[in-house]
Amino acid sequence: MKNKCRKLFLALIIASFFQISNAANDARLMRFPDINNNLVAFVYAGDIWTAGSGGGDARRLTSHEGMELFPKISPDGNWIAFSGEYSGSRQIFVIPAEGGKPKQLTFYNSVGLMPPRGGFDNVVLDWTPDSKNVLIRANRTEYGERNGKYFLVNIEGGLEIPLQIVNGGFAALSPDAGKICFTPVDREFRSWKRYKGGRASDLWIYDLEKNTSEQITDFVGTDQCPVWFGDKIYFASDRNLRL
Repeated sequence: MKNKCRKLFLALIIASFFQISNAANDARLMRFPDINNNLVAFVYAGDIWTAGSGGGDARRLTSHEGMELFPKISPDGNWIAFSGEYSGSRQIFVIPAEGGKPKQLTFYNSVGLMPPRGGFDNVVLDWTPDSKNVLIRANRTEYGERNGKYFLVNIEGGLEIPLQIVNGGFAALSPDAGKICFTPVDREFRSWKRYKGGRASDLWIYDLEKNTSEQITDFVGTDQCPVWFGDKIYFASDRNLRL
């Protein structure tokens, strides 16, 4: 009897160990975090979750069988914009930060879901300071080219407003929405380590009023994924062979 109890106890310990290990592995599925004041939004296993920046339990906002990506919290904290794969293509949606029904903002007939290595279509990048418009990158080019272009989409609906930039990758608006920091090529999901080829990206600033661009980094490797905070721009770089 003692041997049976001992075996059962050991079995429970082993099972608990594997459950803890699996939970730790599952936590690695978290992607695309965004923060605004005390709210953090992120993607976990293809759905959007939110949590307080100070910790605590996370809330699941979406549970659609399709995948959600790239959540961005509006400056006023009322909305979360995201890319959703619900009906055979990827479109832009917004959902109340407290939860609710997603609202579709784009209705462009895309070429279908493309592999991440080729670049995502319909990517949420940022919000305007008044929380009325979402900055997106989308492949609105002829003949199925994969050159991302920038657009502003109003959350109340209407036509997309194209920005006068030929193409680009991840980008961020300045706090006054007068400028945009961007990379001319979209290769965030391609191999980057020690890459020094012709598609290695640098950071540029485009002035929306003056219609002028200025290169602000000149690195032989990769600079990308800018974030504009106050009067500073933070970005990912391969300068120390880590991005």
